[in-house]
Amino acid sequence: MKKVEAVIRPGKLEEVKEALGRLGIHGMTVSQVLGCGLQRGRINVYRGHEYAINLLPKIKLEIVIRDDWVGDVVRVISDAARTGEIGDGKIFIYPVEDARRIRTGEKGEDAI
Repeated sequence: MKKVEAVIRPGKLEEVKEALGRLGIHGMTVSQVLGCGLQRGRINVYRGHEYAINLLPKIKLEIVIRDDWVGDVVRVISDAARTGEIGDGKIFIYPVEDARRIRTGEKGEDAI
């Protein structure tokens, strides 16, 4: 099993969820996070004073899937989240040793 973790623009969440749904992926964890990368934030002006916002709002998706689905999931997320500009996000892939469904006690791929 693998865990796919994607950090994307907030405005792309619905597109990514719909694309994953068409692929048959419905289980995911979604978190609102703050981050910085090549975007390096922005400068805002409030009442005549400039201030820097270094951390920008992002969405983090976490999905645990079977190994053979990784390529399709990464492609779907990439295609749905891409604007072509700096700040589109990143995708990380981690190995998952085991999973357990609390309600039934299922384990491994049966739990996902």
